[in-house]
Amino acid sequence: MQKRLTVILFFVISFAYAQKKPLDHSVYDTWESVGSKQLSNNGQWAMYSILQQEGDAQLYLTNVKTNTRINVPRGMNAQFSNDSKFAVFNIRPLNKDLRQAKLKKKKPDELPKDSLGIANLTSNAVTKVARVKSFKFPEEGAGVLAYLTEKPDTAHKTMKPAEKKDGETDFADDEPTGKAKTEEGTDLVVKNLLTGTDKTFKFVTDYYFSKDGKQLVFTCSGSKKDKTAPQGVFLLHTEKGTLKTLIKGKGSFKNFTFDEESEHVAFVGEQSPEKQEIKNYNIYYNSLTIDTAQILVDFDMPGLPDKWSVNGDGKINFSKDGKKLFFGISPIKKPKDTTIVDFEVAKVDVWNYKDDYLQPMQLKNAERDSKKSYLSVIDVYSSDPKVIPLTDTKLPDANIIAEGDAAQVLASTDYGRRIESQWSGSTSKDYFLVDTKTGQKKKIIENLNGYAMASPAGNYILYFDRKSGSWNTYNITSGKVTVLTAGLTEKFVDEENDVPDLPSAYGLATWTEGDKAVLINDKYDIWSFSPDGKSAPKNITAGFGRANHITFRYENVQPGRIERNTNKFVKANELVWLSAFNNLTKENGFYRTNVGSAKAPELVVMAKFKYSGLTKAKDADIYIYDKASYVESPNVYITTDFKTETKLSNTNPQQKNYNWGTAELVKWTTPKGFQAEGILYKPENFDPNKKYPMIAYFYEKLTDGLYTYQPPAPTPSRLNISYFVSNGYLVFVPDISYETGHPGKSAVEYINSGVESLKKNSWVDGNKIGIQGQSWGGYQVAYLITQNNMYAAAWAGAPVVNMTSAYGGIRWETGMNRQFQYEKTQSRIGATLWEKPELYIENSPLFMLPKVNTPVVIMANDADGAVPWYQGIEMFTALRRLGKPVWMLNYNGEAHNLVQRQNRKDIQIREQQFFDYYLKGAKAPAWMTSGIPATEKGKTWGFELTDDKP
Repeated sequence: MQKRLTVILFFVISFAYAQKKPLDHSVYDTWESVGSKQLSNNGQWAMYSILQQEGDAQLYLTNVKTNTRINVPRGMNAQFSNDSKFAVFNIRPLNKDLRQAKLKKKKPDELPKDSLGIANLTSNAVTKVARVKSFKFPEEGAGVLAYLTEKPDTAHKTMKPAEKKDGETDFADDEPTGKAKTEEGTDLVVKNLLTGTDKTFKFVTDYYFSKDGKQLVFTCSGSKKDKTAPQGVFLLHTEKGTLKTLIKGKGSFKNFTFDEESEHVAFVGEQSPEKQEIKNYNIYYNSLTIDTAQILVDFDMPGLPDKWSVNGDGKINFSKDGKKLFFGISPIKKPKDTTIVDFEVAKVDVWNYKDDYLQPMQLKNAERDSKKSYLSVIDVYSSDPKVIPLTDTKLPDANIIAEGDAAQVLASTDYGRRIESQWSGSTSKDYFLVDTKTGQKKKIIENLNGYAMASPAGNYILYFDRKSGSWNTYNITSGKVTVLTAGLTEKFVDEENDVPDLPSAYGLATWTEGDKAVLINDKYDIWSFSPDGKSAPKNITAGFGRANHITFRYENVQPGRIERNTNKFVKANELVWLSAFNNLTKENGFYRTNVGSAKAPELVVMAKFKYSGLTKAKDADIYIYDKASYVESPNVYITTDFKTETKLSNTNPQQKNYNWGTAELVKWTTPKGFQAEGILYKPENFDPNKKYPMIAYFYEKLTDGLYTYQPPAPTPSRLNISYFVSNGYLVFVPDISYETGHPGKSAVEYINSGVESLKKNSWVDGNKIGIQGQSWGGYQVAYLITQNNMYAAAWAGAPVVNMTSAYGGIRWETGMNRQFQYEKTQSRIGATLWEKPELYIENSPLFMLPKVNTPVVIMANDADGAVPWYQGIEMFTALRRLGKPVWMLNYNGEAHNLVQRQNRKDIQIREQQFFDYYLKGAKAPAWMTSGIPATEKGKTWGFELTDDKP
């Protein structure tokens, strides 16, 4: 009887699996993912968005106590008010409406625009406002909202000046002269959410709240058609309703900032003549006791270097105590020579061996460099104010210390060492403390290969030295240097570094309040160091991580605004959250520990899931996060303790209708005796009595993502894992470790041995195995098929096949030379071409292509900014010359990884058709059999299946 029940159950399960469909290419657009998520400050409301790949998002607000839910179709970019009484968000147009407008080739101003949604969390009512381009809440103030509208639908038509409505504010007349220099502004609405009243200000282009929300500064452009339209900068007191004119007249004003107490405002602006090419920017300042804005810094301010001026693109900000104002200056640009006749002069790039950077890099960064600003400071309250330049062209970079309250800034430079970035990929730097009162510079660190940063309270400079692998502090007061990690047997650098360069650090966790301790990561655990070196280092996770192969990392769960320097430290005995990752099982979770203790951390949760975005409500002990696995779609959860959790979302319910899959960790020993591991994905309806084709996909190490959800999606060129698994393939993802000088042989060592290990299973069809890789993975595909004939089909995306020609090329996306990649990083040769030419040849598939018998598709795009697309051409033309089956896809104007969605969809179909033909015996498509002549480009794509052979 028991046997009969077992048989019946087996057939029931088999029948259930049989009813599930394989994924097809039509499922992508509506497949969902979790967007942003957050909790109201009081913890009573959770808000999250569910996105579609190409469709309409959904925004959900859930009352965690009453389970009341507000659903906002197409809601995005949501924020709670500081008092937790309101939520505000954009409402996007319907995706189909946007598509139709684009099909009709409408201009940007004519496209459907976002609306604004305001949810009252007391009444649950949602108010909508049409055509809103942006909105802002103050950081801490309550009850006030500002939003800027789009132009009206009839903006392109000739209109009479609109009559003022109730609530619109009158401005003093300002006679506009000349042609408007910038686009006209639109309506700014300032709304009191508690009373429902609002005020409208016309022709506003930019606006900014003070921290407490009591002050709102904005600038108005004026109007070409309405001479009474406001122009200038205005300051609204949002509680009193009073309006102050800071600047009257046309100009360009931006980069507004308030001090910490919301009593002082500063900004950059210019009122130069309309046709003047080089504008004269000033720094403007205003306080509660001053009626109009005063020019704080102009072109002839004492201390400003000769032929320098205020930089209009530089960020400005007050020190936390409000006594100093930091801003940017730069050399005055040369105006264009209007006497030059374009067709009479040469257009030439002159490459000089003494240049700091190669011409392609200079050209790539020309616009950014033309806007480069150099940090300076002024004492706001000085009776003899002057500009104190803190940086210059030879010392270009600086960061403020202790939110600007410190007497110095930390400046750095790689001047004189920039050329070496061509082959090293980075440069060593000198670090200086620069006095904010005198501008005097003091060198504190020389020739550092690593990085340095100031402590939150400004007592120390913490720096990591890659050469010694050590963490160090510099005491700003005494000048004493302390090597924090000296004498410890544990390493604080990458223990598995396999590139021919110095290993990187595991990183900084955080500081404790008052700079009493700094917390630093090793591979597994977190250490507490006294920055003055007077106390012995303490392992705050008590070595539990290393003993159990669990990597702990500090998890900042507090919502905060990084730009305000919040959450930069923890209290001395604070109970903090730690993310946890088991390196053996790949499970994820959370622990808690007291940063002042040296005890093993307390387990909260460890599971076969991937957790993301753990965030606590500001004023309540409730947390929001999302979790997923390969089998379970990501969803949003809330909890107070992880002992119980409430699932808020239900993404991708349609997944249950499809034959999904499973993910498992597999291990094997390589021919040289290395212990190796990888992920094996199997179809949900896997039957061990059947034989399955298999595709190996690889890129460095990927097993840490064992529990990562793999949505069916048109990828940039990676393997669409869930699609192939659903369609009856096994997918194998091996980790690879590399030997310097022999990356190709390393790929053979790990990938081929992993495949051979799996072929021992009767359910793997050893004659139907393919390989797929993109970029570095594409290189390895090209290399592997030169070594033997074990693969029935191969797909190489953006491969390098000739390291000798690629070595000296340019990465056009950045303008950098490619030498560093071979000498120091991923390509792992570890020597120049002239030092070890034999290694470049050994690792170049091009020289071994006569051995290739595996059919291969190459993707090489003509706008690839990382790998020169001629590498794909070299591979294709060589294999074509040798009479080997080879195809190449060049997506016109596309990048290294496909960006345009239509191209991503296209490559999914071709990849499926290619592997289906060689691994499943399906019919071949026309693009493989007869190709697509250039005369038919854009008319046919060759997807139709034929009875012909490639």
